[in-house]
Amino acid sequence: MLNMFNRLLSGKPLAALLLSMAAASAYSAPKTVLVVGDSLSAEYGLSRGTGWVALAEQKLKQNHIDAVVVNASVSGETTSGGRSRLPALLTKYKPDVVVIELGANDGLRGLPVVAAQANLRAMNDAATQAKARVMLIGMRMPPNYGRDYADKFFAMYGTLSKDIKAPLVPFMLDGIADKPQMFQPDRLHPLAEAHPAILANIWPVLQKTIKAK
Repeated sequence: MLNMFNRLLSGKPLAALLLSMAAASAYSAPKTVLVVGDSLSAEYGLSRGTGWVALAEQKLKQNHIDAVVVNASVSGETTSGGRSRLPALLTKYKPDVVVIELGANDGLRGLPVVAAQANLRAMNDAATQAKARVMLIGMRMPPNYGRDYADKFFAMYGTLSKDIKAPLVPFMLDGIADKPQMFQPDRLHPLAEAHPAILANIWPVLQKTIKAK
């Protein structure tokens, strides 16, 4: 405060001083991370605060990264639903980073891969226009959906990531998907015990994305 008055008294214009103070305030403001996902991020079947999104917010605090995490995930969400909801979320939360964890429900319903990719691209475009950085989280389909479809579905994330230059977590259930004991009785949703491992897959990319913004 003393330095501020010293600069003011030394002849620095008040408008310039106020602008510099505003810039400093904006720089120190916490970043907002918006997670738009499905049941894998919405803590389906879990106690509140035990899913990977809640664990990520805790880890950000532990690592002294000034960020607020908004979990806008909805169980059953598709890429089409996420695309429809995103504009209002961008207006409401004004995020610095948008984490998109969608596509699993498209795949489970056998929806066209090209349609899912178009929806994810549109979400990226909307977030970019709102000056937010996008991060993608990929998914794999079980082999019983057919090798061709499963391969195209998984490849979609890598192709899109390169096209839009967005950081990617290739498969959030890496190291977990082949362990039935880590899943709820429906065999689709991981138990709370699996979510630290999910976060371990996501954290390196998330941390780098937030720091780069």
